[in-house]
Amino acid sequence: YDGNESNVATYGRLYTWYAVTDNRGVCPAGWHIPTDAEWTTLTSFLGGESIAGGKMKESGTRHWKSPNISADNSSGFAGLPGGYRDDNGTFYNIGGFGYWWSSTENAGGEAWHRYLSYNYSYANRSYFDYKRVGFSARCLED
Repeated sequence: YDGNESNVATYGRLYTWYAVTDNRGVCPAGWHIPTDAEWTTLTSFLGGESIAGGKMKESGTRHWKSPNISADNSSGFAGLPGGYRDDNGTFYNIGGFGYWWSSTENAGGEAWHRYLSYNYSYANRSYFDYKRVGFSARCLED
């Protein structure tokens, strides 16, 4: 975030959709970027999108802005608010939002992703047509 290497240890790096779907892979051997369906399996298992976000967020306000609604990390996902990098290189929302790519495109060619916010309990599913923006990546074991 913001080119500051000290953010990497806490929030990780931000990747374009092209980087996370490149056949060279950002995940280690035996791991992959989750598909949209795999993200849906997770949020469904956690009770649905409307409450899954709280179960996926790190609890407290050490890294998340207050009030970090419903955050209890009961899933063990420990999602952090790494923000994002716009396609023009500007950074936004560290501390407030976490965005994670899926490896799936929708019918219009946009890329599916999930995001969590400090001010609600949802695990939001959305798509983005600017695949050059930088979001976080979470690897899933094969």
